[in-house]
Amino acid sequence: MMEPPIRYSRTSDGFNIAYWGVGEGPTLVAMPSLPWSHIQMEWTIPALRSWYEAVSRGRRLVRYDGRGFGLSSRDAPEVSLETDVEDLAAVVEGLRLDHFDLYAGLHSGPAAIAYTARHPQRVDHLVLFCSYADGSAHRANPLTQATRPIILQDWQFYAQVVARLLLGWTEPEAAQAFSDLVSQCTSPEFAARALAATSLFDVSDLLGNVLVPTLVLHRPEQRVSSMENARVLAAGIPEVRLSLQPGASVAPYLGDTRAIIEEIDAFLSGREPIDPDLATDSGLPQSLGQGVEMAAGISTVVFTDVVASTEMVERLGDEAARIALRSLENAVARAASARTGRVVKHLGDGSLLEFASTSGALRFARELQTASAEDGLDLAIGIAAGEPIREDGDLHGSIVVLASRITAVAGSGEVLVSDAVRQLVRGKGFDFDDAGTRQLKGFDELVQLWRLRL
Repeated sequence: MMEPPIRYSRTSDGFNIAYWGVGEGPTLVAMPSLPWSHIQMEWTIPALRSWYEAVSRGRRLVRYDGRGFGLSSRDAPEVSLETDVEDLAAVVEGLRLDHFDLYAGLHSGPAAIAYTARHPQRVDHLVLFCSYADGSAHRANPLTQATRPIILQDWQFYAQVVARLLLGWTEPEAAQAFSDLVSQCTSPEFAARALAATSLFDVSDLLGNVLVPTLVLHRPEQRVSSMENARVLAAGIPEVRLSLQPGASVAPYLGDTRAIIEEIDAFLSGREPIDPDLATDSGLPQSLGQGVEMAAGISTVVFTDVVASTEMVERLGDEAARIALRSLENAVARAASARTGRVVKHLGDGSLLEFASTSGALRFARELQTASAEDGLDLAIGIAAGEPIREDGDLHGSIVVLASRITAVAGSGEVLVSDAVRQLVRGKGFDFDDAGTRQLKGFDELVQLWRLRL
C-alpha cells in the first residue's frame, strides 16, 4: 500500500488538522492518542504500516493528527477535552461523514466518549483500546508519576523511556522507531501541557449516554492503563462488549495483532470473533470469518420484495428480468455487508437479511430504496427487531414472520418498520411517519407500523 496523501480540515477556532484516508467501504475514524502522533512518520514503522493495511481491508480508515502535534498546526496554546472533540469534529465535517465507526486508544478515549454521547446518530460503533473515563485515575499510575517530570528535563531520554513503556520492553526495534516519532511529533512544552490536561479528563458522567454498540478492548498485562479503567468503561456504557487480550504493549499493532483485528472486524460486522489460528490466511487477516453467523440474541430482520414482479417479467422479458433481479441481489449483498448485515437467503424476487445494528438496517433500507428507484425497480421493505431462531444459517420464528407480514403490506418505495425498531433508534437521526395499526396475518393483536422517511 502506498503512503496516502495528506489533506487538511480546519477547526472552528482556526487550527489546521492533518489527516489521511485509505481503503474503501464503511468509514472507521482512528483518533490519535495525544500527543504521540505523526501520521506521515507512522508509515515508516513497519509494524504500524502493516496494522493500517490490515485494519483498512474492507473499510475506509481515516487517521489524523490533533492540534499541537504531527502535521497539524503546532501553535496550539492549550489542549483540553473540548479541543480534542473539536479536532475530531473538524475531520468528520471536512469529510462530510453522516455516520462512521470510531476507534480510540488510551488518551483519546475520553474525547471519543464525549463525541459519541453528543452525536449518537453519527457514530455507528465505538471501539476503545486500553483507555479510561477518568484521567485522574490514570495520573495516579506510578509509571505516570515517575516519568512525566522528565519531559522538560531531558526530552530525548523521555522519548526513549515512554516508547518502551508504551510498546513494551521486548520490542526494541519498534520502540526505537516510536522513540524517534515521539521526539519529533511535538515539542516537550506542548507534550507536558497535553499530558497534564489528560489528568483533568473525566467523562464518567457521560458513559450512560453512549447509546451505540461499544467494544472495550484491554490488555491486562500492560502497565499503562489499569484493568480498573476497563471495568469502569464496561460497567458504565449500556451496550458494551469487554474483550481482554494478551500482551504487554499498549500499542495494538504489536503482540497478537491478528486477535485484535479479528475482534474489531467481528464487532464492526456484527458477528462473533473466531480464532485467527483457524483462518486460512497465513498473514494478517483480510476478512476472517466471512459467512460466520451472527451472535445469538436480538437482531434486526429485513425482508425486501419486488413489487409487481410478474408484471415486470412480462414487461422486460424473462432474460432481462432475470438479469435485473440478479443485479438487485448483488446490490443487496454489497449494501448489507457494508451495514453490519448478512443475506440469509434470496427468495426469487426478494431477500431475507439479518442485521446486528438496527441503525445499519435502516440505512441499508434507505440506500437500497434510493438505488432501486434510480434503476427503475419498485421495492417494498419490511423491518422488525427481536430474537429469531437460528438454524443452519437460516432464520425462523415469530419475528421473521412479522417482518415478512410487514413487507406484504408495504407499498412500492416504502420502508415499514415495527414499533420496536423505531424505539431502538430513537434519537439517532431517523424520522418516521405513523403508518397506523394493521391486522397482520397470524397475529391476534393489531400491529403498530411506522414509515421510514427516505
